Amino acid sequence: MDGTVVYVLAIVLVALIFDFINGFHDSANSIATVVSTRVLTPGVAVFWAAFFNFIAAFLVGTAVAKTIGRGLIDIDIVNPDVILAGLVGAIVWDLVTWYLGLPSSSSHALLGGYAGAAIAKAGFGALILSGWTLPILFIVISPLLGLMLALTLTVGLSWLLYRAPPGPVDRVFRRLQLVSAALYSLSHGANDAQKTMGIIAGLLVATQEHFVEATGPLRYFYLPSSDHIPLWIVLAAHTAIALGTAMGGWRIVKTMGTRITRLRPFGGFCAETAGGISVLIATNLGVPVSTTHTITGAIVGVGTAQRVSAVRWGVARRIVWAWVLTIPMSAVIAAGMYWVLR
Repeated sequence: MDGTVVYVLAIVLVALIFDFINGFHDSANSIATVVSTRVLTPGVAVFWAAFFNFIAAFLVGTAVAKTIGRGLIDIDIVNPDVILAGLVGAIVWDLVTWYLGLPSSSSHALLGGYAGAAIAKAGFGALILSGWTLPILFIVISPLLGLMLALTLTVGLSWLLYRAPPGPVDRVFRRLQLVSAALYSLSHGANDAQKTMGIIAGLLVATQEHFVEATGPLRYFYLPSSDHIPLWIVLAAHTAIALGTAMGGWRIVKTMGTRITRLRPFGGFCAETAGGISVLIATNLGVPVSTTHTITGAIVGVGTAQRVSAVRWGVARRIVWAWVLTIPMSAVIAAGMYWVLR
């Protein structure tokens, strides 16, 4: 086994570690609302979310993975150093924001890291600009879509149920929130796991000549095109993100579940349903979006439906600053890592 093959296998492992950290970092998005409304205990909630993160592997396609694998960076300039540097940039920024309790976007950290490493190698010409249009637009669209859907759902259901006794309504939505939490966790796994699939696919396509005559298990690493994502990559990515989700990210759960606005089961159901629908729309379009942005927008939408003052806008502004900084900071870290590797 030559040195390049070992290097590539090590980077595949790093990619799965990023996927694990993604699940760990973003578990708050999946479970914060259902924990804060006390429908599920934290321990049960993370395993509920992890299960639906995993089964998304069998229920959605790989459109997002193909976008990452071939639609953002010129595949001719991609090499193992670019991939590794991009992953390191994303991992470092994820861990920094996790430590600070900020729900930043693992997705945008990965996009920023990948772009930063590619630019460090070949300049801005390495970027396929047309491929970045929808991901950049959805930085704004996804939280607004989540907000508007949650606001509409909250107001509509409030009008529909305004004469219903509060006790029975609360009991019904405690049960319904199990369904909405499952929907959101499934959408989270569907979109976020595919980003790691795309990175692994791009790496294997870029290094295919090292595996073309491989035998034994290594033959599965031969990938001439990212048009088809092998099953082993799909299962590995969903397993990693599910395990990360099962570990939980409790610092961010507190921010998402209680500091933006107080939620009851009715509000939690509206936020999770709106967030899940928004992410699944983007996934079907093949757009890598931030599940963090989307669920935050949905929670803000629920709070705004109650009254504007119900949203703690100071906390929301702090979260937005983390969003603004994510792509450039992860890009800078990745560029520095690429220069070190080079």
